[in-house]
Amino acid sequence: MLFTNNLGYPRIGAQRELKKASEAFWSGKISRKELLEAGLKIRSANWKIQKEAGIDMIPSNDFSFYDQVLDTTLMVGAIPARYHELAANKSAAYELDLYFAMARGFQHDGIDVTAMEMTKWFDTNYHYLVPEFTKRQQFSLFSEKIVNEYYEAKQLGIETKPVLIGPISYLLLGKEKEAGFNRLDLIEALVPVYEEVIGKLKEYGVKWIQFDEPFLALDLDDRARGLYNQVYKRLVKSAGDTKLLVATYFEGLNDNLSAALSLPINALHIDLVRAPEQLDAILEDIPDGLILSLGLVDGRNIWKNDYERSLTYIDKAVQKIGKERVWIAPSCSLLHVPCDLDYEDNEQTLSVHIKDWLAFAKQKLGEIKDLALLGDKRDEGTEVYGRYLENQASQARRRTSELIHHQEVKARVDAIVDKDTNRHSTFKERKAKQLEALKLPLFPTTTIGSFPQTKEVRSWRAKFKKGELTAASYEDLIREETKEAIKWQEQVGLDVLVHGEFERNDMVEYFGEQLQGYAFTKNGWVQSYGSRCVKPPVLFGDVSRPKDMTVYWTSYAQSLTNLPVKGMLTGPVTILQWSFVRDDQPRQQTAFQIALAIRDEVLALEKAGIKIIQIDEPAIREGLPLRKAAQRDYLNWAVKAFKLAAAGVEDDTQIHTHMCYSEFNDIISDIAAMDADVITIETSRSQMELLDAFADFNYPNDIGPGVYDIHSPRIPSKEEMVSLMEKASAVINPKQLWVNPDCGLKTRAWPETKAALEAMVEAAKTLRLVAEAV
Repeated sequence: MLFTNNLGYPRIGAQRELKKASEAFWSGKISRKELLEAGLKIRSANWKIQKEAGIDMIPSNDFSFYDQVLDTTLMVGAIPARYHELAANKSAAYELDLYFAMARGFQHDGIDVTAMEMTKWFDTNYHYLVPEFTKRQQFSLFSEKIVNEYYEAKQLGIETKPVLIGPISYLLLGKEKEAGFNRLDLIEALVPVYEEVIGKLKEYGVKWIQFDEPFLALDLDDRARGLYNQVYKRLVKSAGDTKLLVATYFEGLNDNLSAALSLPINALHIDLVRAPEQLDAILEDIPDGLILSLGLVDGRNIWKNDYERSLTYIDKAVQKIGKERVWIAPSCSLLHVPCDLDYEDNEQTLSVHIKDWLAFAKQKLGEIKDLALLGDKRDEGTEVYGRYLENQASQARRRTSELIHHQEVKARVDAIVDKDTNRHSTFKERKAKQLEALKLPLFPTTTIGSFPQTKEVRSWRAKFKKGELTAASYEDLIREETKEAIKWQEQVGLDVLVHGEFERNDMVEYFGEQLQGYAFTKNGWVQSYGSRCVKPPVLFGDVSRPKDMTVYWTSYAQSLTNLPVKGMLTGPVTILQWSFVRDDQPRQQTAFQIALAIRDEVLALEKAGIKIIQIDEPAIREGLPLRKAAQRDYLNWAVKAFKLAAAGVEDDTQIHTHMCYSEFNDIISDIAAMDADVITIETSRSQMELLDAFADFNYPNDIGPGVYDIHSPRIPSKEEMVSLMEKASAVINPKQLWVNPDCGLKTRAWPETKAALEAMVEAAKTLRLVAEAV
């Protein structure tokens, strides 16, 4: 029968066990030994789940305490110089301490180092730690995690396929930290470490090794494309009898097809969810003996697989190359979907009708096995054939469901005209009116929106949802928390305040709960970065806004102060990207539906007297197609969706947007086209490098470059922030600059938040004094 192949499994645990253990370790509540035991427990459970599901090729080394790219960085010893003192410090010599310092920064015992830069993993909401390379970069085997975890599984009687990021993709994921070289120049220094890793795995009898090379599905220059054959010849030679699988995903091979098919490897994985059209070309040219792993089950979304559709691809491949050379797999690692649908037992938020349409990671394993069995034979009356019939019945129920379609919503999208997406006046005219209305100083200070959500705040929400706290009591507590936040912001001297978002659970889920067309899971968690997990809502149908969503709490906060309070909204593209989105209509149609709902909220806030409204779009770069040929169409509708949400207000209402962990160089003209009055961006980890794109473009509107990294517990000094803003002032007109953190402060604690923001306000005062002196 057909082989089954899994590329990776969620590492957080069905009940977020990894998050809880990691955060307990960081806060000193559990020991290192206990954290390591928690990791082993999750890994063991994952391996057993896959074994019981009948998966033939079970991955190992897909587990990580923080990030798989950081794991690779530690494996190859690419440790930036600023961590060398920490690595040599006896109290922090252990690998895990160094690892977390690189991920989160370190500030203790006289050592103060910043974390590594973090950015999005291709077009997902997962964040990875960006490798840092220098011209004379040295590599050496530092961590043997990949070997150790293979051995752990072996001890459990489970043969696994170790997974690691391929050497070319690893270099391309990184960044040159000095001029005068290309990171691909380092390939000769890097490959010997991979050869050493292969050698160690061979000693344990490893049968297969998976190399993830997602860049093979992206636009490559001739040099990068040409390196693949050269590098994998060496790796195959080192492997001997151990077989190599190269996995591509998130796009089709396209112009890299020849390069991929010429690799001297044993198996190639392709993503047929994102790029089903590539199968014909691959089957036409596939060399004799090469095994083809078909990525048919969606590793990025939660809808059930359509067995009939998948079987057409399986049949085509089997007829061409035979069953022994066809594997059935998810499109990519299942890291990007929740663990187990069986935990969803709240019919009030996820009805049985919608649950019927879904599959999480564990259920996707079952789909992979079913497709392998059905691809082998389709005998009526068998158990698997019964599951096939039920699968097709579920697909039909979804297609005909009255829950999905609302004609009035579709008609409103059809009625959109150009004037709906343009502000009344130019930015220059608007800015003059906003300066008069708001009377803000040079280098105005603000935060991105959220303040720390303490255990108490989260417990109030939990008790309220369980019925243990009345609505009146809950709202009284939130009002008091908001009042204290406003009072503190006034005392510290911030110029533009926020209400703190204490009533909100998540920046997408909060809005989804108030929009039609959404359903919600109880345990549908996926990893965003480190211990940070998100629970994307399920966008299953046409979207509309039945009532005000944020007006009450923003208006209440504004009533407490004479300073401006920002209205805080999540933008349409981010709501789209950070949801599990329906796959039965073009994404742009769904984006416009959301944009109209947000537009209604923007106008309601303005009517309530809110003069600054922030529409966050941290995911707009994330949604960019990976292939350049498809990017223009996306950017056109993504920018249009934002403008549709924002453009209805008067000139003296100031529209902000926020974006984080994005490279802007190639889309800067589109960011400018969004025409937000103020954009705040993440820049502290990159030491203001991201501002170069804005400077080179001569960006016309105002910019708030983040001056401290909120994803790290370290507290930056006033001097550090002044230095960063001086770098910004060297390339951007100071009259355009705002002073703010990188992102929202929801995940931080109050003591560090207060200390950092107090330093930030003092930094702004220093900048003003310097500007006045000049």
